[in-house]
Amino acid sequence: MKKFRPQPGSVVQAFRFALDPNAVQERALRSHCGAARAAYNWAVGWVRASWWQRKAEETYGVCEAQLTQWRPWSLPSLRKAFNEAKHTDSRFAAWWEDNSKEAYSTGLANASAAFDNYAKSKNGKRHGKRMGAPRFKSKRKARLSCRFTTGTIRVESDGRHVTLPRLGTLRTHEPTAELLARVQAGTARILSATVRHERGRWFVSLQAEAKRDLERVARPD
Repeated sequence: MKKFRPQPGSVVQAFRFALDPNAVQERALRSHCGAARAAYNWAVGWVRASWWQRKAEETYGVCEAQLTQWRPWSLPSLRKAFNEAKHTDSRFAAWWEDNSKEAYSTGLANASAAFDNYAKSKNGKRHGKRMGAPRFKSKRKARLSCRFTTGTIRVESDGRHVTLPRLGTLRTHEPTAELLARVQAGTARILSATVRHERGRWFVSLQAEAKRDLERVARPD
């Protein structure tokens, strides 16, 4: 396999494959996506708790200087707070180690983006319909999804399997020949993977940095 060397003309391209997980892998996929939802809900609750506390203090006549500080929603801040809470919070303490850290990072990143969009919308810095504050995601309605950006992410040499962190090697419903050929030729490098459940089955979308194919122009002038 040739080593990938990024070129100025490289582009990020998505390669999407349906998956055929076995029963054990199906449970693991659902667990990871559930962990992402749980981390998202934790982040929303953690940030908004300071909002409600400030409102309560304002009704008691507490002066501005003594009000509870706003909790930050940047991704680094959420990660730090979550890593401190996961060992003692009853919602995570017993099972957080069952899933990849990427599952929780997915939920925290989504929450951070949701608060950013809400703040920009509220301040008139975001076009489109006015956005409300982030809400909790219900287990019944939330879309099952999880993103991986670190760890082992690859297409296997047989052209019919992909390997993801903690989930292991999963069979794909169709061949991965196009992406595999590019990776082996050194013209593509996988950056991340997103698993998602849609219309009754699982899919994986692999984001890859690929060299742009040159298109010769018939009439340059």
